Amino acid sequence: MSLRPSVSTHDVKSSELGLRSQLVARLTKRPNGWAIATWIIAALVFLPVLVVAGSVFADVGEVWAHLAETVLMTYISNSLILMAGVAIGVLVIGVGTAWLVTMCQFIGARIFEWALLLPLAAPAYLLAYTYTNWLEYFGPVQTGLRTLFGWESATDYWFPNVRSIWGAIALFTLTLYPYVYMLARVAFLEQSVCTLEVSRSLGCGPWRSFIKVAVPLARPAIIAGLSLALMETLNDFGTVQYFSVATFTTGIYRTWFGMGERVAAAQLSAMLMLFILALILLERWSRQQAQYYQANNSLQAPTAYPLGRWRGGLAALACLLPISLGLLVPGGLLVLMVKDNWADVLGNRFTELVTNSLTLAGLTAAIALLLSLVLAYGQRLDGSRPIRFGVRLSAMGYGIPGAVIAVGILIPVARLDNAIAAWSAATFGISPGLLLSGTITALVFAYLVRFLAVSLGSVESGLAKIRPNLDDAARSLGYSPSKTLAKIHAPLMTSSLLTAVMLVFVDVMKELPATLVMRPFNFDTLAVRVYQYASDERLVEAAAPALTILLVGLLPVVALSWQITRARQIRQ
Repeated sequence: MSLRPSVSTHDVKSSELGLRSQLVARLTKRPNGWAIATWIIAALVFLPVLVVAGSVFADVGEVWAHLAETVLMTYISNSLILMAGVAIGVLVIGVGTAWLVTMCQFIGARIFEWALLLPLAAPAYLLAYTYTNWLEYFGPVQTGLRTLFGWESATDYWFPNVRSIWGAIALFTLTLYPYVYMLARVAFLEQSVCTLEVSRSLGCGPWRSFIKVAVPLARPAIIAGLSLALMETLNDFGTVQYFSVATFTTGIYRTWFGMGERVAAAQLSAMLMLFILALILLERWSRQQAQYYQANNSLQAPTAYPLGRWRGGLAALACLLPISLGLLVPGGLLVLMVKDNWADVLGNRFTELVTNSLTLAGLTAAIALLLSLVLAYGQRLDGSRPIRFGVRLSAMGYGIPGAVIAVGILIPVARLDNAIAAWSAATFGISPGLLLSGTITALVFAYLVRFLAVSLGSVESGLAKIRPNLDDAARSLGYSPSKTLAKIHAPLMTSSLLTAVMLVFVDVMKELPATLVMRPFNFDTLAVRVYQYASDERLVEAAAPALTILLVGLLPVVALSWQITRARQIRQ
């Protein structure tokens, strides 16, 4: 007797028809409005990258040969030296301080755990202008030393030159180590207590446990922070330009405006993108290669190593030094310059500069929030692979330097303006001039390409905390997707939305390369005016705009520090 269930021919045909109908439904399914909007945003954000990548195949004749024979190797070598020096600096400071405040007991450790993030608020070019004003030959420091020791000229003593590639490495390290510190500290906090306790039971002291256990486990997070720091190093323009360090960003600017060669500048941008791509691949490779599994009791706070008096003092000094050099000292110097020259520094269209910067930052932050909501919610409604790919494509602009984005936008925008002008002149006999080039519209678009990923990450994290059953309940009540987002999701993720707006707002306030290239005529921001004053050696007049940028930049850093401290208290 057969135990197999009998299957009729009718059942088989019905199953085949069901599968066919499902396949046909998938193939003929029309994309919804959210999916279409996602792909439109992704295409617009990816356009500058395509323009720059496509320029590789353009023929620029003798221009590229001239660049290759004269300055190209200098750009490459300086960029590599900067990356190597900054990598060593941020790893030593970021990982070292993260381990100290997480695993050691010493005076001030609870304060340092959030204060070590504060230098992230200071752009490197602000430190460059401030330290140069105080450490140059005619600055207060060297003048005081000559007076104190009776030296008459620079030949009587040696003093390090801050305006050099090594000075740039030091300043980049002081402002970018928080990327490594933040991610390394989170990784140390999440490590299993059992793992660390086993290392202690096997006779590993604090130093050996740090080298043999903690750092290998935290390697993916450390490499991610390092990649972010190196991307910001390659993106910088103000510091390397002021220190006369020839890199790709300065080369792009000189080739575009000095030589008038847009295509050659785009090809330099393409080479810079190769560096960025290498960093992205390094970060992805590190995450794929490292597969460490930990116990579920990682939420339990590990027992901290008690440090003695002198070791605790050294640990406190090691944490205080980067905070002081990266924020407290330059911030204090800016305050003194503003205080001593109140009438001069607050003049010269200071109110207009603040208004321009706030307008650009506020407008970009608002649009970035709307686009991020469309992308994140579209992915929630339709989590198919093409939609997820489009969302990730929209977020890749954050790794691209501002100078590259500016080149990738200005070339197609200029062609579009010329085409519109030619058509208008031929049709109506009127030339409208440049409608998009050199306007706020093009500049805001550049900001969106650069910083959309910042707001998208915050919106996605907030949306991920909302359970899908709320969507089902809203639909059962007759709510459309748009109404569900406005009435249910938005109120539940208010803090994430505010964080997204704040992060984009501050990033736009600090941004220099794209602003310098794409701003409208006679339209300056605080960052551009600081750069112009510093280039003209008018550092006192640059104090007020620089201090304003620094104070605004502190807002998200303080908020982030508060969230980290609050999370630590909850876990304990």
